[in-house]
Amino acid sequence: MSTTVRPVTTSVCGIETHDGAGVRLKRVIGTRALPDLDPFLLLDEFRSDQPDDYLAGFPDHPHRGFETVTYMLAGRMRHRDNHGNEGLLQPGGVQWMTAGRGIVHSEMPEQQDGLLAGFQLWVNLPAAHKMSAPRYQDIAPERIPEIIRRDGVRVRIIAGQTMGAVGPVDAQHVEALYLDVTLPAGASLQQNLPRGHSAFCYVFEGECDVGGGAVGSDDSPTRTGAGCLAVLGDGDGVWVGTNATGARLLLVAGKPLREPIARAGPFVMNTARELRQAVEDFQSGRF
Repeated sequence: MSTTVRPVTTSVCGIETHDGAGVRLKRVIGTRALPDLDPFLLLDEFRSDQPDDYLAGFPDHPHRGFETVTYMLAGRMRHRDNHGNEGLLQPGGVQWMTAGRGIVHSEMPEQQDGLLAGFQLWVNLPAAHKMSAPRYQDIAPERIPEIIRRDGVRVRIIAGQTMGAVGPVDAQHVEALYLDVTLPAGASLQQNLPRGHSAFCYVFEGECDVGGGAVGSDDSPTRTGAGCLAVLGDGDGVWVGTNATGARLLLVAGKPLREPIARAGPFVMNTARELRQAVEDFQSGRF
């Protein structure tokens, strides 16, 4: 049976903005051009070697109703919350935090200079689990499998499975796949994806072609450069490839929830009433 390669349906580039106490970042999902991609609510990239861009960090702030996924490429970030939990994210490490019914936490750079780089992805929770107990999955860099092919293609598997390896993150609510893919010049990768799952490729180094070029595809590939995201249509898999330059990208997929979203800042619920309750609970100190 031939694979139907997913076409690119939309391409968007991130916009420069600030969040937290003034951290400079690039927002890719969560903008007017791409408000969300069910079940994904937000994707931010932060990358700077200028301390003034990141030192203020993300002081205490609340969350309810979804999960945050922080993936560090460079630098260190200290996490603390109002339940006494604390951890240190280091280069190559991941924290998959389930906010559930509510948590107040901070994420502060633990360095005074040098490069700080990484991503934060927000993943919606289904209605049945929005009021679950908060939990953390702190994944050290050495726990993330990395597959290196003979042609130099490298794949770090954060969640989901590919090439006989399974990522360490339990992302059962949306059956997530989260890969960090490095393609040298002239290399390509074809990755199977479940039909019906939302999926995107976000290129953060170099440029690559996405969505065509493999047997069974009638679609021309879409050239995607650093800082831009390709939303994938439906199909059995995705193809990415490079020509003269290499590329590094995130390949992310998940099962859409197809539930109503009521959203206000750090709270994501299903109804306006639940949203008002979240605000009231936070203001009353019940997180």
